[in-house]
Amino acid sequence: MNLRPGRDCPLDYRLAADAFAGPALFDCDSLYVVGGLYGNRQALVALERLLAGEPGARAVFNGDAHWFDRDPALFSLIEQQLRRHLALRGNVETELGREQDSGAGCGCAYPETVGEQTVDWSNAIHQALSDTLQTIPGLAGELARRPACAVVSVAGQRVAISHGDERSLAGWQCAREALQDAGRRAQLNAWLAEQRIAVLATSHTCVPAALQLPAGVLINNGAAGMPVFAGARHGLLSRIARTPHPLALYRAAYAGLFVEALPLVYDHAAFLTEFDRQWPPHSPAARAYRSRLLDGPADLPNSALLGGFQLCQPTSAQDVCSS
Repeated sequence: MNLRPGRDCPLDYRLAADAFAGPALFDCDSLYVVGGLYGNRQALVALERLLAGEPGARAVFNGDAHWFDRDPALFSLIEQQLRRHLALRGNVETELGREQDSGAGCGCAYPETVGEQTVDWSNAIHQALSDTLQTIPGLAGELARRPACAVVSVAGQRVAISHGDERSLAGWQCAREALQDAGRRAQLNAWLAEQRIAVLATSHTCVPAALQLPAGVLINNGAAGMPVFAGARHGLLSRIARTPHPLALYRAAYAGLFVEALPLVYDHAAFLTEFDRQWPPHSPAARAYRSRLLDGPADLPNSALLGGFQLCQPTSAQDVCSS
């Protein structure tokens, strides 16, 4: 099979029909889903601070924990910290973990609406990370052994976690554009009901999306390790919990759960210094991402809300928006 690097998915990206049918790996009252950390060490520090303030909370990293961390020491440090949590594979980890090149490049499976220049930059970043991994013996195998998806329980409700969507590790069917289609909504609602899933948490697209359906909730955090909204120098987390969080940007209530998007506010100056050290001007990552790291994309939180979610005013513990 001849793949277009960055455009096409290898066959092994497909998730089995029963991928989410098993028992939950654990139960907790509060869950943070961290998609797209992208090698941002400062964002990881900020996450640990959030977890420390919420005893008993658990975190799942649902792929693409690496991207900007081409420095082997930084890559290894992030890996050491991930071992405290459940870490899944995204397309980044999947392609870095292969013994032989699949021909998929970065494995992003970009839709045709994404320009060729973006695809080329992503493939170049992936190649730089592949070179980094060659200097860290044994780590590729560790990445390859990570599961592609998981089911956990929050307050007794089943939560499915995938990097892309419910069918593919790098699927784009939980992107905002796809979820605006009535047929896709009906398909996802039927899947949630059949699988007895209250919440499906995804990432991959770098653009957040949130949708409540009759049978369950979809929340896509977009990216934890870089800005997702205009003028906001923070990433975004998905939080699923028995109780609401005072810092939520938006939320929905479903089956006794609060499903929320939380800002992940990291040391932006330190992160940018670390980024520039690894990716000088005219490097593929600098060209593709530096302006976004400074100013965010041209997007606002209300653009992520596709139905059933409400914006919040995250100022105090008493400030809880209606669902």
